[in-house]
Amino acid sequence: MEKKTLPELLAAELKPEQVRQRPVRLCFQDEARFGRMVRFRRCWAPSPLRPKVYNGYEREFTYVYGSVSPLDGKLDWCLTSKMNTLEMKAFLSQVSAAHPDEFILMIVDGASSHKSKDLEIPENLRLIRLPAYSPELNPQEHVWDDLREKEFPNRVSANMEQVIVGLKQGLGEMSADAQRLRSLTAWPWIISLNLTVN
Repeated sequence: MEKKTLPELLAAELKPEQVRQRPVRLCFQDEARFGRMVRFRRCWAPSPLRPKVYNGYEREFTYVYGSVSPLDGKLDWCLTSKMNTLEMKAFLSQVSAAHPDEFILMIVDGASSHKSKDLEIPENLRLIRLPAYSPELNPQEHVWDDLREKEFPNRVSANMEQVIVGLKQGLGEMSADAQRLRSLTAWPWIISLNLTVN
């Protein structure tokens, strides 16, 4: 079977009978895990001092589902204790309800919960899979990198509540800053995609 390019996959979904005169929203989805383990980052310190960073090895995590729309800098997200088909279904329902009058094309990776036969997809949403092993094509990965760099560098959290507070603060700030999200995710090849109904 011949592999189709992303423009071909988008064109296959952008049929008048599916879109039904709704505005089209293109978004990129991914999940991320955040926990109490330290992520070391470079930092400034006055000479001759050397910064000291404590380390934590606690293997406690929470998960974030995120979906960024690079063209308008919108971010949909939710926190959850697990990553599975039920949580993915709940997130898709959340995104669908947040944009009820739009036709949503969501680019996803090949995670098993994205391919499950039990996954229910809302009527106004279509999933399009990235090629295998290509996270560099997903701008939502840059959102996670920026969030980790700004909210969690060289920081040990005493408990998971602190991690969740940091996530809510960081994701809230990002969601309110469309320009920041566009600068992270509106790559030239994404801006040039044709979202016209054919």
